[in-house]
Formats: sequence, C-alpha cells, structure tokens
Amino acid sequence: MEHYGIFTIDTGFHRPGFCAAYLIEESGRAALVDCGTNRCVARMLAALEARGVAREAVDWLILTHVHLDHAGGAGSLLRELPNARLVVHPRGAPHMIDPARLTASAKAVYGEAEFERSYGALVPVPAERVVVANDGHLVDLAGRPLLCADTPGHARHHLAVWDARSRSWFSGDVFGLSYRQFDTAQGPFVLPTSSPVQFEPEAMQASIRRMLAEHPEAVYVTHYDRVTEVQRLGAELVEQIDAMTAIARACDGGEDHHARLVAALRGYYVDRARRHGVADAAALVADVLPIDIELNAQGLQVWLDRARA
Repeated sequence: MEHYGIFTIDTGFHRPGFCAAYLIEESGRAALVDCGTNRCVARMLAALEARGVAREAVDWLILTHVHLDHAGGAGSLLRELPNARLVVHPRGAPHMIDPARLTASAKAVYGEAEFERSYGALVPVPAERVVVANDGHLVDLAGRPLLCADTPGHARHHLAVWDARSRSWFSGDVFGLSYRQFDTAQGPFVLPTSSPVQFEPEAMQASIRRMLAEHPEAVYVTHYDRVTEVQRLGAELVEQIDAMTAIARACDGGEDHHARLVAALRGYYVDRARRHGVADAAALVADVLPIDIELNAQGLQVWLDRARA
C-alpha cells in the first residue's frame, strides 16, 4: 500500500515478511532506504521495474547502518543505478568503500559457506559516490527533504531518516522489530533488537525518545514494514530495554548463563505476546523469533562484558 509515495520492498532475505527496504518516489525521482544483501539485488531492481521507476531515476541509496541484512548489497546495487549516490553514517562509510573488515567479521561469525550462501562477496562502493551523513544532514529528493539523524543504540554507525512530507521515520533497527504475524486487535507488537556487538541501552532509549519527539504518524521498520501507534510502541520499547537489561544481569555468571538468558528472554516475549492478545503465543514466538532471541542474548552478553571491562 502506498503512503506519500513510499513503497515497501520485501528483500526476500531469510523469509518473506522479514526484511524490508523502502522506495520513496518524488516528482519522477526516487530514493531507496536500505537494500538487503547481494542476494536481494534482483528483487530491488524488480521492484523498481514494477513501479515504472527507471534505474537512472534513482538518486539516492540511504543506509540506516551497514549490517549486512541492510547494506550487504549496496555495492552490487549501485552498479545497476548509474546516477545514485550512497548516503551513510560517518562510522559506516569506510566499510562501504573497503568492505574487507565487514567481510572478515561476517565470515568469523557465520563461516565461509554460510557467508557465501546468504551474502556473497561484498562489492566496494567508489569513494566518489559516497556521501557521509552527519547528524542533521539533509538529502534532497527532488525538493523533498530527507533528514538523517544520528540514532545510536543498536549500532554506533546507525542513522534514521525523517521524512517531513509523510511525518514518518525510516528507523532501520533502532525502533525495534515488529513482525506482522504478531498484529492483533490491540495493534502492532514490538520488541527491541540488541544484537551484537554495539548494543547500548541508554543510547537506544535516547534515540527512541528523539524519534518520538517529532510526533511521527508512522515508522518504517526494517523488520518489518510500516507501523503506526508510534507513541505506544516507543514507550513499550523503552520499558522493554530496561526489562531486558535486568534479565541479562539476573542471568549473568555460570557456565550455562547463555542458555538461561535465551530461556528468560523467550519467556518474557511469550508473556508480552499473550498480554497483547496473540493466539498460541508460545508457538508463534518459537516459530518466528528464535534467531532474534539468540541475537538479543548475544548482544546483551557483549554489553555486560563491555561494562565489566
């Protein structure tokens, strides 16, 4: 569904309805927010074709951050978009120009075979096509201003994009996860993403409050799609961040600390889903959230270890 010339693109990463990129059209020109992995480039191009947007009409590819499910396909995609420039946080720009460290860290986490299957070789972005977006940077899309806001918490190289035309944020991962399977008569369901390695709870809460201060009509989350009831969701995210850090502290220590933390987080999300009116909440959490719970547990543990160090 279109809202103010904004269209959701399912990148197809991992599963349907899991990872979104966004197309913004204005006066015959276009911008993309995030792009998925190398394996998603064909879907991105097909979405442009379906909308009748010429590749030459895309002026901008804006990255919320350089985690590979958001940015892994940027170099490959830009090869197909001759006029587009890449907009990225100053901490992320070097990794787009020279993705060697991104590649090495991803291979260390996933292994060579899984990296190749899910992501493929990362293509460098020519430095002359990279625009570094400091806090407050304005992207001009055919006269439509898109404001880049420094929004750490999920990652230190994270930005969110404010579109005054639609009164909406493109939030990357700082405004959490909201999968449509959890929608009920009470509205959308949301949970924070504390995935490793730069989760910072206070910074994430500050970023959420900054976003709420604009009184947005909607937020476009990467995982997944447009959500409204933004003030409620933001308040719930702030509350959950406190609860998750308390759970992490309570589970800290001992050889089985990771398993206990995963189990405690799972129980916490099941309880919240039940209170949200989700039918068979335990089964849905087990089916949809296992990867997110594992990553949240890892991110919380890294945060605890860093605080001790």
